Amino acid sequence: MDTCEYNTLSAALADIADPRKQRGKRHAWIVILTLIAAAMSNGACSEKAIARWVGVRRKELTERLKLAHGVPSASTLRRALQTISVETLEARLSAFVSKAEVTLAQETAAEGDLPGLQGQSIDGKTVRGLRRYGRSLHLVSLVRHSSGVVLNQVAVSDKSNEITAVPQLLAKRDLTGTVTTMDALLTQRNLCQQILDQGGHYLVVVKRNHPSLYDDIALLFEGHPWTLQEKTREYQSVRACQKQHGRIEIRLLETSTSLADYLDWPGVSQVMRRHSQRTIISSGKTTNKITYAITSLPLQQANADQLAAIWRAHWTIENQVHYVRDVTFAEDACHVRTGRAPQALAAFRNAVLSLFRLNRWRSIPDAIDFYRASLDHTLKLVGFSGYT
Repeated sequence: MDTCEYNTLSAALADIADPRKQRGKRHAWIVILTLIAAAMSNGACSEKAIARWVGVRRKELTERLKLAHGVPSASTLRRALQTISVETLEARLSAFVSKAEVTLAQETAAEGDLPGLQGQSIDGKTVRGLRRYGRSLHLVSLVRHSSGVVLNQVAVSDKSNEITAVPQLLAKRDLTGTVTTMDALLTQRNLCQQILDQGGHYLVVVKRNHPSLYDDIALLFEGHPWTLQEKTREYQSVRACQKQHGRIEIRLLETSTSLADYLDWPGVSQVMRRHSQRTIISSGKTTNKITYAITSLPLQQANADQLAAIWRAHWTIENQVHYVRDVTFAEDACHVRTGRAPQALAAFRNAVLSLFRLNRWRSIPDAIDFYRASLDHTLKLVGFSGYT
């Protein structure tokens, strides 16, 4: 992770090198980048929408920010998105968000966090809007369970390359006091070992892409006649029932330490089986699903109830980040495809979404409406007061 620390989004953007040639420059680089972020916080999520937002507020922005040459044109904003170093952009945004999130984490806690331990999810998302143009962009993100803040993001060509992206995503991060949750695709020995080497813990799903590991865990739970003594010593279970979204879901999580010394896997301490039964209230249709997982968290640090909370919190990344980027920020509907612009826009979406979360907004549409109504509040959000 970048070692620089920034107090505002604007300060982080100011530390990104200007790729333009000196001749012909009319607008400061920091002005261009900050206006992109400001426009996106007002719901302008594409190149055209950003340019339209800047144009509509041309007079107010020029006066408020004391811009000698007015506001950047649509072509200037478009070229900035196409030519910016997205690797540097993501690094600077990661440094800013990570620092701000530390302060927020000290003040709040949520499901999926244990005393002295923070949960974080890793998962990927494909930018589907590019497919119609024959391009592929898959973004792998690291998201904090408790806040929904995007701590880091890297791009790969497709989902199968997520495995190679995660080491870069976690590189140089101090993982002390964290538990990283990942789905079955990322259940890899080297990734689990990297997390351990960097001071963290993991909780990962196990599917049949690891047949021996899967079979060993399945055999344990299906064939072991647990005794009362063993339930105290090496076996725990917890049941939960939830009614929402027109369905009733009953979850039974079972955990065991029995395989800790048997499995050939880095740092494994407990194995888990989760049985989920979902019933659609309107139709009465019931489905059952069994999923297995492993974790490096010892029983003394995380019991069955706590592991269930961590596992459920993994879906923060889908519900509070990927879904919001698609529905509220219309990422998959975006037609931008030239240069580095698709990835740059995704990075700005993450930054603005994280800013909203850091400012305690639970409803992102409400946040957009609030900042859209006041340029002063918008400029304060991005940390930009003017350029001289």
